[in-house]
Amino acid sequence: MEEEKRIVLPVKMNGKFSYSIVLEDSFEQLAEEMGPLEAEERRICIVTDSQVGPLYKEAVKQELLKVCKKVTTYTIEAGEEHKTLDTVKGLYEHLILEHFDRKDILAALGGGVVGDLTGFTAATYLRGIRFIQIPTTLLSQVDSSIGGKTGVDFDNWKNMVGAFHMPSLVYMNLSVLKTLPDRQFASGMAEILKHGLIRNAAYYEQLLKDQDAIRDREYKALLPMIAESCRIKRAVVEADPTEQGERALLNFGHTIGHAVEKLKDFRLLHGECVAVGMAAAGFISWQRGLLDIDAMEKITRGLRAFSLPVSTEGLEAGKVVETTRSDKKMEAGSIKFILLRSIGEAYVDRTVTEEELLDAVSWILGDR
Repeated sequence: MEEEKRIVLPVKMNGKFSYSIVLEDSFEQLAEEMGPLEAEERRICIVTDSQVGPLYKEAVKQELLKVCKKVTTYTIEAGEEHKTLDTVKGLYEHLILEHFDRKDILAALGGGVVGDLTGFTAATYLRGIRFIQIPTTLLSQVDSSIGGKTGVDFDNWKNMVGAFHMPSLVYMNLSVLKTLPDRQFASGMAEILKHGLIRNAAYYEQLLKDQDAIRDREYKALLPMIAESCRIKRAVVEADPTEQGERALLNFGHTIGHAVEKLKDFRLLHGECVAVGMAAAGFISWQRGLLDIDAMEKITRGLRAFSLPVSTEGLEAGKVVETTRSDKKMEAGSIKFILLRSIGEAYVDRTVTEEELLDAVSWILGDR
């Protein structure tokens, strides 16, 4: 049987086709996939960062030049600290000076910072223009590039300014993962493990079974893995595009994870913080009797298998809990916390107490 090399996943919003998620091993089909966007007479601006640009900007530019009138590029400094309104302002100025209009297109080439910032710019420039996602990190391929959440940070508060704005195409060249640093790859695995934990126990088991091939970044392991994570996120997003209900399940591990991320001054990667947050959420689920000790150990074993932390240090438990109160997921004064009834079945809980949070945070800090 011939090995599968390419997967295309259609995304539907309100029952109608919205955009495609394309998984490839090169950029060679990018121009063809741009066909439905009718870009022949349009301008495209590639937005990238100082790390990704030197690696892939020219290859992507040459593909896009096949299907559009003009390609410009705008490079931001790499790093979460540049995901700000000031950076957006610079991109606005570039688009204005290059005479971009409402039918032109932005192309986000990079990880989550580039994707979120480009999407937010597209959502707000001239009250909304089209954009495409070309994610180059594992984390952005399985998470931030899909679903239309865009945003920037504000005074160190993560993603506090944002908008829902769906991409017109998500194009993934999985071969770029070969140049991804090991720590960045592990960070992406946190979101992949999360997908199994919240929606698909068999998928989680398969990840543990295939861990050697995944860590070796074998294409035959990466393609079905990333495709399944995309399917899980697609299903949740299609059912709840603006996070009024079910989409909140994707925040498993994020409430405490975001607090740790902020208090660590973003020295830890997003996936590392989510991993710690998932361990804490699993702990609360175990303490409530929802998970048995074997399930709890399977969660921590899976995280460790992909070089992800289940604990952190140097923080005060009370400060972490206090910081969770500023989380975007607060609703009417209570946190929409995501817990597990079992591996593969998550739910939204609004009854998690401050005492439970303190116990869980103390556990991940090694204080109990």
